[in-house]
Amino acid sequence: MALYRRHSGRAPQRPVLVVHLEGWVDAGLGAGAAVSHLLEEHPGEPVADFDGDELIDYRARRPVLRLVDGVNEGLTWREPHLVLTADREANDVLVFVGPEPDMRWRAFVGEVTELAQALDVRLMVGLGAFPAPVPHTRPVRVAATATDAATAARIGFVAGTIEVPSGVHAALELALADAGIPAVGLWARVPHYISGYPYPAASAALLSSLASLAELSLDISALDTAGDSANRRIDELVSKSEEHQDMVRKLEASVDGSEGNPLELSEIPSGDEIATELMRYLRDQG
Repeated sequence: MALYRRHSGRAPQRPVLVVHLEGWVDAGLGAGAAVSHLLEEHPGEPVADFDGDELIDYRARRPVLRLVDGVNEGLTWREPHLVLTADREANDVLVFVGPEPDMRWRAFVGEVTELAQALDVRLMVGLGAFPAPVPHTRPVRVAATATDAATAARIGFVAGTIEVPSGVHAALELALADAGIPAVGLWARVPHYISGYPYPAASAALLSSLASLAELSLDISALDTAGDSANRRIDELVSKSEEHQDMVRKLEASVDGSEGNPLELSEIPSGDEIATELMRYLRDQG
């Protein structure tokens, strides 16, 4: 029995598959806000719904009850689902959103891969964001996880060997690559001191990188405006603390003094150090 149900509708033409499944690292809500913006600017039609009863632990991710004057009007069951939209030049884009599965990852990955082949997907791009030792006063940079060295080098990457817990995005990257579909993850670096708050600049950077990589035409002007506004608020908060001002100056010096490494750090941290910082962030997020 399939884990998903297909909807009738038009057949996409060589679409890009954009993936953001909630439940893994998304500092500053960078990826979540990026896909929300994409679907708000370009509303789509449903392509497939995945079976929440088979994939989701509803005691950990409870459905939402709607009450009106004490009357139960129903539940919203959150499930992974696939939406078909298009960019400003009518290039097809599939957007895979919803909660990351809690179970049956191998079966899920296998069926997503089969579905991607059936829909003639030309490229998969996963979106995410992680906390990094960078200042908000510098442009957001994006690092890649990819299934080939050329793509990773084109975007930039974290140098060295790193072992960290994985989201289902990584399993999808490998499976789609094995099926002949290029796959890459785009990860925005969010200043660690604001990683728990919305950071629109990260969303703008992710969509800009997606547009460049996949040759899409996307309007991110609203995110740019929101990012400028957020940075001004951060400036005001930082200006009230000499300690915070000193921290930002040190981060600026580290970034400005480095060349040629994707993290823009004067000294690239070890894999263990990055893993430790990531685990600290996850603990803080509960």
